[in-house]
Amino acid sequence: MTRQHTPISYVSGISDTPLKGQTIGDCFDETVARFPDRDALISLHQDLRYTWQELQAAVDQAARALLALGVRKGDRVGIWSPNCAEWTVTQFATAKIGAILVNINPSYRTHELEYALKQSAASTLILQGGFKGSDYVATLAELAPELRDASPGTFQSAKLPELERVICLDADRALTGMFSWPSMLAHADEVSAEHLAEVQATLQFDDPINIQYTSGTTGAPKGATLSHHNILNNGFFVARTMALTEEDRMVIPVPLYHCFGMVMGNLGCVTHGATMIYPGNGFDPEATLRAVSEERATTLYGVPTMFIAELEHPEFERFDLSSLRTGIMAGSICPIEVMRKVIDRMNMKDVTICYGMTETSPVSFQTQTDAPLEKRVTTVGTIHPHLEVKLVSPETGAVVGRGETGELCTRGYSVMLGYWNNDEATAKAIDSAGWMHTGDLATMDDEGYVAIVGRIKDMIIRGGENIYPREIEDFLYTHPAISDVQVIGVPDEKYGEEVMAWVKLADGQQLTADELKAFCKGKIAHYKVPRYVKFVDEFPMTVTGKIQKFKMREEATHELGLE
Repeated sequence: MTRQHTPISYVSGISDTPLKGQTIGDCFDETVARFPDRDALISLHQDLRYTWQELQAAVDQAARALLALGVRKGDRVGIWSPNCAEWTVTQFATAKIGAILVNINPSYRTHELEYALKQSAASTLILQGGFKGSDYVATLAELAPELRDASPGTFQSAKLPELERVICLDADRALTGMFSWPSMLAHADEVSAEHLAEVQATLQFDDPINIQYTSGTTGAPKGATLSHHNILNNGFFVARTMALTEEDRMVIPVPLYHCFGMVMGNLGCVTHGATMIYPGNGFDPEATLRAVSEERATTLYGVPTMFIAELEHPEFERFDLSSLRTGIMAGSICPIEVMRKVIDRMNMKDVTICYGMTETSPVSFQTQTDAPLEKRVTTVGTIHPHLEVKLVSPETGAVVGRGETGELCTRGYSVMLGYWNNDEATAKAIDSAGWMHTGDLATMDDEGYVAIVGRIKDMIIRGGENIYPREIEDFLYTHPAISDVQVIGVPDEKYGEEVMAWVKLADGQQLTADELKAFCKGKIAHYKVPRYVKFVDEFPMTVTGKIQKFKMREEATHELGLE
């Protein structure tokens, strides 16, 4: 067969629904007009409930207050907080005035906070008092001790010269130089509703509206800069693929600071009039299950480790999950066995898998709710509407054939504007033809379904054999004693690299390394059988649930004396 007759790994996403050419604020107001009295936002840990009309009043008040304090279009407003109603109010308030929201990871410490604030040149920071043993106020005061003595809005920081104002969500934790959330809102009366409407009318849908720092699984975080157009449309099409309507109620335990929460969650709901439900300020499996049960939720989001924790909760059976219909499992590779349990035991018959990255707003692929079960548990679905995908050889850049492994590249409306103030990194990620290079290795079948087989950097090369960790992980998940597993490559003098499995056992189960190897014998190729096995309680991961395999490699290399 000649090359030109071999189907290549390229697909474009077709849709009879056009892209939305509007700003986030205008879309939000449209939804309020359609469903003013329906539930919009429920924050259970704060005991707060808003209808769409009530949420609009809160958003507009915050937007007018920020204008009164001097925040203008294009200014960067950082938010450093776990999930709460104020996070979402800030998200839509900044969108209405054209300020660029800078999402700051709740797990950041002093050095990382300083980096994000300086790199984005944020003029405003909204922060929680603290979270999970981290004192946010004290951390910021280390960088800007001037906050202890200045009056709100007038302090000048030697280390953070661009920062002009700080707003603390915990009124009783605010330092002298900080506004509290209520004292900030009190300034709203200084700006009329008419002036806010005038400002909102000047905004364009291609304007930058959000900077999200990449999770930092490798290297220093880079600020992916996203527009209204990027994230509003992505949220819309993610929710549309799940057939979301105003009748749906979505439990969002994933962090809002990440695209999963603020785009796939919040913007998915806003574009369809569905209800946003926050079970807590951080992930708790029992609180999540209770939120689904008590609020009669139809939709649930999570990364695989969240679903595993929910399924393994000792009181799982007492929660009524019969209202669930759909949801998303994403953020890292989804184990097949876990997916089956989510469908069977959690009633999520229409659950979808999504794949993407912060730089693509984030979703590029999603499984349809009516996709065959095999496709839903072995692939990340098909290309999203209005997007293109191709798989290319990492060595030559040529498009590979169907069924062959290549680097996944995407192009379309969802590709970021670029990395904030980092043209060099932008040029490395987005080529001259507009293709975003993901660094992920994938295969495409004849129907256009794509399977992720690993990261280019995670691929193990043992004695000339290319080994994809995902393949071994999927096999090991079939062992009844294994709850979760991650496979990495570690240095080896003879073969270059050897296979290592990090294994988390299910409650009450026992397994030895020799028993695991015996389980593999005759079922997978000998060179894929893990030479090293480590039993662990958890894996190093980012706050969004992404496994940090580079940390696992570093730790294992040191422990095994393979430096």
